[in-house]
Amino acid sequence: MNSRLSVMVSIVMAMLVASMDTTIMNTTMPIIANELGEFSLYAWAFASYMITTTVLSPIAGRLSDLFGRKKVFSFGIMFFLIGSLLCGLSQSMVQLVVFRALQGVGAGFMMPFPAIIAGDLFPVEKRGKIQAFFTAMWGISAVLAPLLGSLFVEYATWRWIFYVNIPICLLSLLTLLPYQEVYEPKRASVDYMGAALFAAAISLLLLVTVVERGQWWYGAVGALLLVAFYYFEKRQPSPLVPLSLVHHRTLKWMNINGFVSCVALFGTSSYIPLFLQNVAHLSVFMSGVALLGSSVGWMIAAVPAGKWILRYGYRLLLIIGNVLLVVSGLLLALLNESHGFWYVFFIMFLQGLSFGLTSTVGIIGSQQLADVHEKGIATSFFMFCRNIGTAIGVTVMGALLAQAPTFITGIHHLFLFGFIGSIVALATSFLIRDQAEAGGNTRKPEETA
Repeated sequence: MNSRLSVMVSIVMAMLVASMDTTIMNTTMPIIANELGEFSLYAWAFASYMITTTVLSPIAGRLSDLFGRKKVFSFGIMFFLIGSLLCGLSQSMVQLVVFRALQGVGAGFMMPFPAIIAGDLFPVEKRGKIQAFFTAMWGISAVLAPLLGSLFVEYATWRWIFYVNIPICLLSLLTLLPYQEVYEPKRASVDYMGAALFAAAISLLLLVTVVERGQWWYGAVGALLLVAFYYFEKRQPSPLVPLSLVHHRTLKWMNINGFVSCVALFGTSSYIPLFLQNVAHLSVFMSGVALLGSSVGWMIAAVPAGKWILRYGYRLLLIIGNVLLVVSGLLLALLNESHGFWYVFFIMFLQGLSFGLTSTVGIIGSQQLADVHEKGIATSFFMFCRNIGTAIGVTVMGALLAQAPTFITGIHHLFLFGFIGSIVALATSFLIRDQAEAGGNTRKPEETA
């Protein structure tokens, strides 16, 4: 098998299992909790996976810069396979939560590599198509995973939602073997202390989104550790997060823009189905179909994004993407009882165009503007900023909905928050500069990896 085709098959298989396991438990978790007991740990079966995945993604990107993509990616697949097996064998809710965290470690080491390896293998103008294909896989898994979970529960056992990952992971490993890596790693010492500080800080900050008490203490200690991490990294010869990524004007504002835009409106898909079911009185199926507008828009914008970068640069495309986000935010802020399926579908389509453009441009920009031996951490750090933004945004929106006197009032509050956030995101996009304006040690967009 051709090396490039082989690694693409491996990536797709790994993406499939990692993305499915973020949603496959949505329909099966009530049954699992009834069988294993300890219903108080219900939310932690999701949270433990989310926290470890989010925390370890940028660490995996940095390790791939130091040791090569193939080794780190293979480790992630193997760890995910072992975690999946242990989840399927769980005999208590505590075991499931712990093993879901281990599974999340594997997912964290797998998630960044589709974008990183695509950056190694394909020129700029083709990466938009590749990113759109990966997005399609996420969309397919989001639809199929809950259905697959319900089928396993009905015709076999819930344990198969984890066991099914094992043959897919083995196939991913086998198709990765022929891959001849084109990236030459730059060997350096591993910043273990920095990794520990970073993991502890981000874990505590993410706990704010899931715990019911002591949120301020978790947040304060997490923030202090994050500050300590920054000053520790300044003294390291081979830091976990190179400070050139933090100080580079274009990369810095790309990361900030990705974070703010996801805080604002990436969590829309978590709450739109509630509106459609409770207010528009649509079925669960039709409320899910409305979300497909986002996938359609995402692919339409992502496919040509690589070629557009060569023609228009990063800044203009990111501004256009954020303008689309503001328009979608305004339409959501105006949402009321008279609106139904097509109004929401159009909003999700606009959001898909926005995020498809800004995400693809941000990933490609992170790869092109960073040094060749910092491409892995630059890519995964951009994705990390978006993931953190999503976690915060979903939590804030949930709090606004829960505290409102009525459901429709809560919907108005959370989407007004999203609209205001989208305006802030648009403002940050104007601070982004293309490499000719930004200066610094950057590579031109025309250069291929």
